[in-house]
Amino acid sequence: MSDKVRVLVVDDSAFFRGRIAEMLESHPGIEVVGDAVNGEAALREVLRLRPDVVTMDVEMPVMDGISAVRAIMAARPTPILMFSSLTQQGATATLDALEAGAVDFLPKQFYSMDQREQARDTLVRRVIALSGHRPDPLAPVQAAAQPRLAPRPVAPVRRERAAARDVDLVVIGASTGGPMAVQRVLAGLPESFAPPLLVIVHMPAAFTESFAQRLDGQCRIAVREAVDGEPLCGGRAYIAPGGRQMLLERRAKGVTIRVSDGESGQLYRPCVDISLGSAVRVYGAGVLAVVLTGMGQDGKQGARLLKEAGGTVWSQDQASCVVYGMPQAVEKAGFSDRVLPLNDICTLLGRVV
Repeated sequence: MSDKVRVLVVDDSAFFRGRIAEMLESHPGIEVVGDAVNGEAALREVLRLRPDVVTMDVEMPVMDGISAVRAIMAARPTPILMFSSLTQQGATATLDALEAGAVDFLPKQFYSMDQREQARDTLVRRVIALSGHRPDPLAPVQAAAQPRLAPRPVAPVRRERAAARDVDLVVIGASTGGPMAVQRVLAGLPESFAPPLLVIVHMPAAFTESFAQRLDGQCRIAVREAVDGEPLCGGRAYIAPGGRQMLLERRAKGVTIRVSDGESGQLYRPCVDISLGSAVRVYGAGVLAVVLTGMGQDGKQGARLLKEAGGTVWSQDQASCVVYGMPQAVEKAGFSDRVLPLNDICTLLGRVV
């Protein structure tokens, strides 16, 4: 039996299917086992071919991508990577697909990047990372039906910190699988939650405003996309704008958010390391950092700065991550005070009031 990652490519455009298949099969560890022109055909092919990963367009005839995700997750849960347009409508549809059970997304325009090798490498890395993830078929249903999680026993802790008096600011960082993980965490917070929260998720500029608006309608606390120059308020979550950097500044009247384009050469915009480092400079040991699912090591250097300042770091455990990259980097470096399942992070964070 082949050890290659087996991929099904779904799109109504023959041109796009061909481009995606070409990029994927340029890697010796990936095999495109089939394709489909709409969601209905995709469901049949998933059941017949049993791929490791599905790439899926959002807008298709007969059965759209969101409906197809629901059908696949009900019939044979499979990691699904969505492609969507860089518009507000595309962002909304992509978030709907993630709620339905898809685990990651890429803007459809990524394939037209000037650097074709970079586009190919981005797609290949995502698909290989997702191939190790096995979705829980009940997770999307539970998340939608019960966004505010009921209390449950939590895992043992290694250090006793993060009592209410210890936390002046919470910083949450995530990437692949992050939007739905952040949604579950924020939706579980009580209205009385006191500290402000900075939320940094690797998302395009067109997506973060829609993401913030969606969360604001689902959560007891206020959620908004951060705006340059606004004061930081307790009990409110600020989503870092896609394509930009979010920092904090202490001024005479309090702490202010600064949103900038960042500097050339920065790999992530927004970047967890940059936002967390800024937060440590302002709040020191009063910061609680929570590193959730995601590819790469963003957050590791910020966690190091926070530990040196005496602050607290929680990281998501491998079993509940879509991709165990960012939390693993923090844990392996010895910066995690607590390694917790996502449900336990929801429960414990809700006690920081």
